Amino acid sequence: MSEALWFKSSYSNATGGDCLEVAPDFPGLVPLRDSKVPDGPVVLLRAPAWASFLDSLKG
Repeated sequence: MSEALWFKSSYSNATGGDCLEVAPDFPGLVPLRDSKVPDGPVVLLRAPAWASFLDSLKG
């Protein structure tokens, strides 16, 4: 994960807020971390679980 390029939500505010960062380019997996603790733990989700989570937020 040290080589991962992390992306923060566009909904993040200037003070950091409560945001997740996501790292693309891991086939079949979606790495997530807390944007306020970049050296902290990383949670790995399988891509279908992440897609299901995003779908639940949409509607």
